[in-house]
This record gives sequence, C-alpha cells and structure tokens, in this order.
Amino acid sequence: MSWRRYTYGLIAKEIATIARHFGEVRDGSSPAPQNPLLFELIADAMKHRRTVARTAHTTQRPVAFVLNGTLNYSDDIEALLRELGRAMTRHDRIIAVVYNSYLEWVYRIAGRLGIRRAAVPTTFLTLSALKSLAQLAGFELVRYRPVAYSPWRLLGLGSLVNWIMPAIPLIRRSSMAGVITLRPVRPSTVPPSLSIVIPARNERGNIAAALERLPAFDAAVEVIFVEGHSTDGTWDEIERVRASYAGPAQLRVLQQSGGGKGDAVRLGFSVATGDVLTILDADLTMPPELLPRFYEAYCRGLGDFINGNRLLYQMEGSAMRFLNRLGNVAFAKTLNYVLDAPVGDSLCGTKLISRADWERCRAWREEFGDFDPFGDFELLFPAAVLGLGIVDVPIRYRDRTYGSTNISRFRHGWMLLRMSAIGFFRIRLGRG
Repeated sequence: MSWRRYTYGLIAKEIATIARHFGEVRDGSSPAPQNPLLFELIADAMKHRRTVARTAHTTQRPVAFVLNGTLNYSDDIEALLRELGRAMTRHDRIIAVVYNSYLEWVYRIAGRLGIRRAAVPTTFLTLSALKSLAQLAGFELVRYRPVAYSPWRLLGLGSLVNWIMPAIPLIRRSSMAGVITLRPVRPSTVPPSLSIVIPARNERGNIAAALERLPAFDAAVEVIFVEGHSTDGTWDEIERVRASYAGPAQLRVLQQSGGGKGDAVRLGFSVATGDVLTILDADLTMPPELLPRFYEAYCRGLGDFINGNRLLYQMEGSAMRFLNRLGNVAFAKTLNYVLDAPVGDSLCGTKLISRADWERCRAWREEFGDFDPFGDFELLFPAAVLGLGIVDVPIRYRDRTYGSTNISRFRHGWMLLRMSAIGFFRIRLGRG
C-alpha cells in the first residue's frame, strides 16, 4: 500500500537523521530485520544524505540498534533492554520506534478493519514510563521525536501536517508514533586522559594564573593554549610561561590563522591527544578549580556532553551585564525548544566531550555549515541530534581580573539568533 510505504518513509527519514552518524545500523530485535520495508527505506534515506561515521579515536565504530515497535510487544521491556545493553559500548545508541499510547484505540480499530496487518500491540507506553524503564535497565532516554501524523499525502496537505506538527507544543504528542533514542549509562572503568584547550586573545594577565589554578586530575592531562591575534603581548606571555612551566601537565601552544573563539577551539581540539576534551576560557570567569566537576560527571557516566551553566547561581559583581544575561537566558530557552534538550545555558564557554564524539560533531558541522562565531551552538546542536546526553554543571560566574570582553552583544547576538532560526528549520522541523 502506498500509504504504508509513505508512513514508514517518514519514520525511516527520522531514524536516518540519527543513524547516518553511526558506523553501522542493526536490527536490535533479531538477526534478520522484522520489517524489511523499514530497513530498506532507512538505507535509502541514508543514501540520499551524507553518511557521517568518522570515529577514528574508537577501536569500534559506533552502532545504532533499531527497534521497530519491539517495545510495544514485549512483556518484559527491562529485561529486553538489559540484554541488548550487554552488547553495547558507551558510544552506541538504541533508536526505537514506539506507538503513541494515547492512540491505542486507533490501532485496535485499524486491526479489526484489516487496515493494519500486524498484530495489535500489547503494551502502550507513555513517555514517563519509557524513561523509568530505561533508567531501570541502565539507559537514559535522551531524545524523543514525534513522527507521522497523517498516513496519507492528501495532495500535499498531509505532508504539510507531518512537517509542521512536531513544532507545535502539546498537540505535537498526537503523532501516530515516536522515535526515541536511548543512551547506555556507562561509567569510565579507567580514568580517561584529558585535553584542556584554552583560547586566548588579549589575555596576557591571565595566562600564568590559568595554569597555576588548574587542580590535579587522576589522569594524564595536556593543556593547549591557542592564541588568536592578540595586541597586548599574550603570545609572548604564553611563550614565557611555557619556558618556565614545570607542572604535571603536558603543555602545548598554538597560534590560529583564522579568527574567533570557535576557530581556536576547533584548532585546539584537532591536535588534542586526550580521550576527553574540554574548554577553559582564558578570562577565567569560569574558575579553573571547577573543571574536575565536568570531568567527574563524564567519568560517572552521567552524560556524554557536559555543559557549564552560569545562570543558576548569583554572579560575582559585574561578571555579566544585564543585557548579556537577558540574552543568555533567551538563547537557552530558545535552544531548549529548538533541540528538545535540557540546555540551562547555551553560551557558557566550558563544555566537555569525548574526542570520539567530537569527531562526529565535527563531521556533522561540515555538512550543517559554519555559522557560529563562538562554537557553542555547533557543539550543542549535534550533541542533541546524536543523543549524547547533555548534563549541566552549575558554576558561579566570576568577574574578570584582567582585560575586557571580546564579545559584541548586538553583532554576535544577531549571528546567534540566525543560528537559532537555522536550527529551528533544520533540526526541529527536520528540513536539513
């Protein structure tokens, strides 16, 4: 039936949006696909979109395990997930199609009328039930995407409904099905090595303090200074500090040929050797003493993308001007809506991610485009799409002790607003 192929095509397109970032797609319910049509359409959707699976830092390519309605026919979902989890690594994900629990009556009527060939599902799960079962089985539900509101094209009207409805609050949950992403909660068994990238432009007075205030880690640490066209002698200070440094960390210094913090972070990450990568702004408004909290959150398996949050605690003195704070709150709320992910502060400079996951984020960005002057959105966007699991670490934002901000509120704010609009159409509405 054409309507059946059309509906599965909608689901396949949504799955392919995530699955193409993995090295392999497997049917998680059996050795052979239970629904060959869905997997055929997933493969077709991935052919028409650039496949991104560059994970050179991992010994195994990450796997996307697809479950098509399997959870809705199981009498022991916790056991099913536990069994599947035994075959998974930290970077693998389960992508599951689940039927809408509020439309159980529709599935029963369709079965009785012979419109739907498959047996009527025995288990209908609310989102809260899915989250609880995932937690019991050692997983976290990190992404939910409603899909397929109309099973017919209806001369384009049905397609318009299927496109627009996911963006409308409340009634977006009226879809026929949803595509969920489950992240296995995997604490690190061995402390991963850490690379700390410190972008520095006109921060001469903070260079020595950035190193002196770094706390000890129970792992190998490298610090990478990336200097960006300073006019106050920052590069000379970095060279002086490097010559006299005798601390436990490996110290590396670079000068960027491009411009902006985002470019500096990309340069630092590209040469980093640590298993885990993080950013420390050279203005030290995010205290270096708090970096272990980001590292420990990752090591405990609480998330695979650890994000700083400056907006919870009271800020020190004039650390952030009123309009800047207002803009930060607005962008955080906007990204919560655009990404459907818990982002408490979208513009905090300190973020932590594994090198393997960053390589996939980098490849994702190459397709999405280079629009971000700071590099925050280009990390948050793929972190949400890939289902990395975003965890906020609250910090108390401090006053600068040297120099002045490199941020232009209005010019850069306009760029970020443009990024949010692009994210809305290409991520929330799935148009890219």
